[in-house]
Amino acid sequence: MCTAVAYKTKDHYFGRNLDLEFSYTETVTVAPRKFPFKFRHAGELDEHYAMIGMAFVAGGYPLYYDATNERGLSIAGLNFPSNAAYLPVRNEDGIDDIASFELIPWVLGQCATVAEARELFAHMNVCDTNFSDQLPANPLHWMLDDGTEQIVVEPLADGIHVHDNPVGVMTNNPTFDVQLLKLADYMNINAGQGESKLIPGIELGKYSRGMGTCGLPGGLDSAGRFVKVAFTRNNSVCDGSEEQSVNQFFHILQSVCQQRGCCDLGDGKYEITIYSSCCNADKGIYYYTTYDNSAVNAVDMYREDLDGTELASYDLIEKPTFHFQN
Repeated sequence: MCTAVAYKTKDHYFGRNLDLEFSYTETVTVAPRKFPFKFRHAGELDEHYAMIGMAFVAGGYPLYYDATNERGLSIAGLNFPSNAAYLPVRNEDGIDDIASFELIPWVLGQCATVAEARELFAHMNVCDTNFSDQLPANPLHWMLDDGTEQIVVEPLADGIHVHDNPVGVMTNNPTFDVQLLKLADYMNINAGQGESKLIPGIELGKYSRGMGTCGLPGGLDSAGRFVKVAFTRNNSVCDGSEEQSVNQFFHILQSVCQQRGCCDLGDGKYEITIYSSCCNADKGIYYYTTYDNSAVNAVDMYREDLDGTELASYDLIEKPTFHFQN
């Protein structure tokens, strides 16, 4: 499972945790403006907005997990099992048949804002086309952010549902409208030190700091992570500098990270946070950490030839680094 977050200080930031039991050897990949995106049913984009993000490059095609374009629009695709429904190709005038693995470049290549993306979704059919026999379509939903507006896009059996996202986070199941509704179960959680309301007229002793958060979920399930990261993100305080903003963003994601052994899938498989990302969407800088390397590494989109035609991909630095002070 996974978690996505949008966060704004002086600049706006977007990123996610990728939680899986294995890696596809993903890379930080820049697609310049003239890299040809060939879509299975919707033609080709020969020129488009440049974008940077995490991708598994298969046969020269970047399968983006999350990405940001040069206009500051960001998207992340997260696992959405048992709910995602990809429909047959419609091949109708006025309908764009887009495979799930194409959705990120299709939207980021053409849209500068969430408002523009909404227009694409209004006539999009997320179709049931696999990338290949070896890489079948994963069940996904998507979070979009442009620094002023966030939405969640969910392909269901009756079509695409677009939800406004007032909390700026997304996890997995259940559907986003249900996730928002269930936040009401925790409406008394707060960042304060707690108030004695259990028994009228009796002031109960506070034996710890942070008692306003008593009852805040701390599990690894997607519904629990949604509540925890919504609380953390929306109570987060930061001075707004680049260093502090990026550092705070990773701390928000760390509140819902998965550690090896805590989510046991059986047969010796454990879901872990393979990587965490934070993109400064205003500057096009993609920061990341990995499970084995907590040092923050970065790739700057604007140090690439954005008028080129070739992908630029950077392997993740997986080896841990330790700084000895003596």
